[in-house]
Amino acid sequence: MRIRSAVAAAMLAAVAVGTSACGTGDDAVVQGQGNQIVAPGGKTVLEYAPADRKPIGQVSGENVLGDGTVDVNAYRGQVVVVNVWASWCAPCRKEFSELQKTFDETKDKGVQFVGIDFRDVQGSAQDFIRDRGVTYPSIFDYGGRTLSALGVPVGAVPTTVILDRELRPAVVYLKAIDEQELSAAVQRVAAEGAGTPQ
Repeated sequence: MRIRSAVAAAMLAAVAVGTSACGTGDDAVVQGQGNQIVAPGGKTVLEYAPADRKPIGQVSGENVLGDGTVDVNAYRGQVVVVNVWASWCAPCRKEFSELQKTFDETKDKGVQFVGIDFRDVQGSAQDFIRDRGVTYPSIFDYGGRTLSALGVPVGAVPTTVILDRELRPAVVYLKAIDEQELSAAVQRVAAEGAGTPQ
């Protein structure tokens, strides 16, 4: 667990350095001050078998819209899709429509979506959400405290993490994702059921 936390902290630091670069397509590289950080093993999709999954920490914070708190831990028993985004990230603009479509298709099947808005101006993020008609909540996380609580590498913005019903990371996408790929993965994790032992 300590090794995994150290890897997550290192990747988070890389994101903080490289906030002007965001992943596109299969690109999971963050560039900053001459350094390049790539996902473990060069992968942009990480999958964890149920036996290898670890619970997330306290993933909660102020709603980007300023109307209360969003707490991912309150969704235990559901599959939760966590998307890390920012209004300055060009791939996020396209990806948001894909995420919203998948949320609309799966929300009645025990699936919840939560965004984490990283290194952003809150007013810009609010406009971004309203302009795109996003109906699921997002946490405002300028400094990355919430990201570190996920316990997974975050090598680019956007990043998407699918949590199983025990709120353990099952799949991590260190790249932009489309509706078809996301929907298939969400349904696969949802089919595991709620009884997977920790």
